[in-house]
Amino acid sequence: MCLFYFFILLVFFFLTFMMSMFYMLFDIMIILEINLLSLNSCSLVMSILLDWMSLLFMSFVLFISSMVIFYSEEYMLGDLTINRFILLVVMFVLSMMLLIISPNLISILLGWDGLGLVSYCLVIYYQNVKSFNAGMLTVLTNRIGDVALLMSIVWLMNFGSFNYVNYLDMYKSSMIMQLISFLIVLAAFTKSAQIPFSSWLPAAMAAPTPVSSLVHSSTLVTAGVYLLIRFNFCFSEELKYLMLFLGCFTMFMSGIGANFEFDLKKIIALSTLSQLGLMMSILALGDYKLSFFHLLTHALFKALLFMCAGCIIHNYNNCQDIRYMGSVSEFMPITCIFLNISNLSLCGLPFLSGFYSKDLIVEFMSMQNLNFLIYFIFYISIGLTVCYSIRLSYYLMMGNYNNLVLSSLNDSGKIMLKGMSGLIFLVVIMGSLLSWTIFATPYFICLSLLMKMMALLMIFIGGFIGLEVSKFSLNYNLKFYKNYIMSMFMSNMWNMPVLSTIFLNFFPLKMGYYYFMIDQSWVEFYGGKSLKFRLPIMSSFFNIVFKNHLKIYFLMMVFWLFMLMLIYV
Repeated sequence: MCLFYFFILLVFFFLTFMMSMFYMLFDIMIILEINLLSLNSCSLVMSILLDWMSLLFMSFVLFISSMVIFYSEEYMLGDLTINRFILLVVMFVLSMMLLIISPNLISILLGWDGLGLVSYCLVIYYQNVKSFNAGMLTVLTNRIGDVALLMSIVWLMNFGSFNYVNYLDMYKSSMIMQLISFLIVLAAFTKSAQIPFSSWLPAAMAAPTPVSSLVHSSTLVTAGVYLLIRFNFCFSEELKYLMLFLGCFTMFMSGIGANFEFDLKKIIALSTLSQLGLMMSILALGDYKLSFFHLLTHALFKALLFMCAGCIIHNYNNCQDIRYMGSVSEFMPITCIFLNISNLSLCGLPFLSGFYSKDLIVEFMSMQNLNFLIYFIFYISIGLTVCYSIRLSYYLMMGNYNNLVLSSLNDSGKIMLKGMSGLIFLVVIMGSLLSWTIFATPYFICLSLLMKMMALLMIFIGGFIGLEVSKFSLNYNLKFYKNYIMSMFMSNMWNMPVLSTIFLNFFPLKMGYYYFMIDQSWVEFYGGKSLKFRLPIMSSFFNIVFKNHLKIYFLMMVFWLFMLMLIYV
């Protein structure tokens, strides 16, 4: 089954990539509309948008998913339900396809919810308590975005069509359209895990590594960025400032968090969060093509990074703690070469694919009229990226063999290596190819020598700090322990997982406990049990009253006269 879907996805990759090049060359855009239902003035239309952007992104998703499915054949070897796993991954890819080609908010919602539902099934794939908790956190956070999309669909009914492309010019002038664009941004922020919805992204690492590779490179988390790229014309200036502020702080927070993390997959997940913040920031500055460019290059090296991590975890008997690793390069040289190339691409080392997008983003940002805070956070975040990348490489490659359990480390996983080899070529050359194809006219950037070298300077400073803070041996005093409380705060993503889980369910559960106590005592006594005993007594009393005895009327009259006397006296 793996090979069957691998070949199908690979064939569709070649088709969509060639079509995207053709559409880009001749500037073609096609919208297909199928009218499903007409109700008064509102039509329910199934629309398909085909242009160079949707086809190019689709080709990347198809290529990465084909390599991931090929890789899964060996990684999931021995799993009794591997066919179910492959079908879930294919459903995941199909949901993403639906989202990419839809200019219609209803079909976008179908793809959006499909991603959310299938991601829940994949996160809880290893059925244990940790996976169930992570799955619930993932799906409930994403529900916020789903509700925002549903509300935007309801507001869009005022205009007679659900195709957002029809109203892109109206968004800035109309108050309702500004509200819709705010709801779209809210939906994208939950899906792309920006502050304050960041805690679900590292938690989703409970899924199998091939899923993490697909989710964090080109599907689930990038869906929010892609949606905002499509809506980029309709954001007001205030909304752009909000996006820029939150995107920058997401980048900064995740960069710091990754430097304190010891779980191999969570470090790479936090690096994804950092890059998503970068994409959001550049989108808020107004250049959607540059954001899309980085989205594509990031998809390649991040998929490869996760595949290499999966290969190491597989060989280490499912151990993910980097403190138990060391000298991996001696036992798994090819995997380590792939890991280092994708890591250096992530850092923005010149002439790898990540460099072309990242360097252009930083220089474009330097040309903007921004305050010092944003500028400072941008450059510090670039340094932090290199810092955690060097730290990860140091823990994996250098030092002694620290594993407590002797496992057979080798590069014998032929199928996994072939899956990774399919990506390494594109990780090296695709940045330069895309920079020639996407941008018809090159950017003219005029900066001083110091400003031009600033990004390279931050890369070297970050690399040096990463090497210094990660040096350890049995008698070595780790620098992080000198300020333990600060280290715990930073490593815990500024307490966001606590706020997203315990804070939200602790108080309602506590109130439920107190209400349960009241319900079992006072409410029970004066409620159900009391009625059971009082009703027969009261009914017998009223039975006597309704017999119309003269003495009862006299007694009642005396009672009322007595009451009147009390009132007036």
